[in-house]
Amino acid sequence: MDVTTLAVALISVGGTLAGTLGGGVLSQRAGRAQAAEQNRRADREREEQRAAEALRVKRNLYAAVNTAARAYRLAARDTVEAAERGEVIDPALLDAAKEAWADQYSQAQTALAYEVLEVASALNRSLGVGYSVVKQLPNSPRLDEAYQRAKKWFSDPLSDGVYLLGVTLRHDLGVEIDPHFEQIRWQILKKLETARKDLVRQLEAERMQAT
Repeated sequence: MDVTTLAVALISVGGTLAGTLGGGVLSQRAGRAQAAEQNRRADREREEQRAAEALRVKRNLYAAVNTAARAYRLAARDTVEAAERGEVIDPALLDAAKEAWADQYSQAQTALAYEVLEVASALNRSLGVGYSVVKQLPNSPRLDEAYQRAKKWFSDPLSDGVYLLGVTLRHDLGVEIDPHFEQIRWQILKKLETARKDLVRQLEAERMQAT
């Protein structure tokens, strides 16, 4: 074999090896890129699943909180109206609604956004005053006025408070967006807190008269 033939043979072998090695390297790179893309896709899917699950849990919690608040107000209002009609009242119904709200409110406190918690806390105080209104009714010196005051409380300020909680929850979930929401929230909260403080003073005055 002369020098030229040997050189050609070496070049051919070298070209074949280079092509084989180069193809292998490119194949490995493509494999790594594909694996990396699959990992990124899997990460995105897991993140989307976690976000969807978190939203589902949040929606369920908000629905339970809203339902418990409505049920508590309605149970207290119905108790007042039944008492005014002279009907026999089962106090366990109101107490059960009270406990159901307390349980949901306790669970929600650590999960609520600040704006939602502010409304829920104000409503919790107002629902508590409403419970005191019901319990104090039999001892009121002016029973007719006490019934009217109680019905007004449950049908006006407290009703607005429960409505505000529902709107606030939907707003936080992005279901209901109102550009004037913050102003409306502040106005209803202020009205609710003012009415609650006035009612507390009236109840305290009655208790002082009764002693």
